[in-house]
Amino acid sequence: MNIEFPGKTVIVTGGAHGFGRAIAHAFAARGAWTWTCDVLADGLGETAAQARPAGGGRLETAIVDVTDRAAAGQLVDRVVQTTGQIDILVNNAGGVCGQVGQPIEDVAPAQWQVIFDVNVTGSFHFAQAVAPHMKAARAGRIVNISSGAGLGVSRTGIQAYAAAKAAQIGLTRQLAHELGPFGITVNSVAPGFVRSNPTTEWQWEAYGPEGQRRLVESIALRRLGAPADIAHAVLFLASDHASWITGQVVSVSGGP
Repeated sequence: MNIEFPGKTVIVTGGAHGFGRAIAHAFAARGAWTWTCDVLADGLGETAAQARPAGGGRLETAIVDVTDRAAAGQLVDRVVQTTGQIDILVNNAGGVCGQVGQPIEDVAPAQWQVIFDVNVTGSFHFAQAVAPHMKAARAGRIVNISSGAGLGVSRTGIQAYAAAKAAQIGLTRQLAHELGPFGITVNSVAPGFVRSNPTTEWQWEAYGPEGQRRLVESIALRRLGAPADIAHAVLFLASDHASWITGQVVSVSGGP
């Protein structure tokens, strides 16, 4: 199965590191005109510098806060005005926003809200912005990067993160039904634990040798995944090979 994206235009949010960087690189390397955004300028610069576009692909970056509805709309408008289309949206921006697990009674309202704003509302903003363009084209792919935390229990112990990722999966299913009549598919990739960014590196070190061993042994394949594993699942769901798949959550975790 050879998956390529020549002539396609893609937006990937949260492209400053980790999954977002791997996904943006994967699309550009397969011929797509790829735009990736983040609030981390230095990280975006590294993403751009490390890109290896091929087959007519290219990679553009933009500083965008996904929680800002106007900014999300402006990026989508800029992409459409530049390329004439938007074929694929990958809502990857998210995470724990620097938080660690704590008892529910100690969680401040602002701590709860910021995680929802980035993980759920940001996905909604971008889906809302691309929907009219995809409807007009009667085609499109939206892939949301959720988490195993949205399907079960979060290893982080952060209540808002588990709830936000479950909400993102609910949004995926609802949009699949709403947008399906227009030829638009909406799916989700739910990664397991991957050492992909500073937060997951800190988490891995915090487990210690014994905790790391238990984590790996809880995975059916007995190994951790890599950002490329997540990118490959996204590529499939964004391709023509997945044209009759929508409203689904693909767990990419090495097994339960």
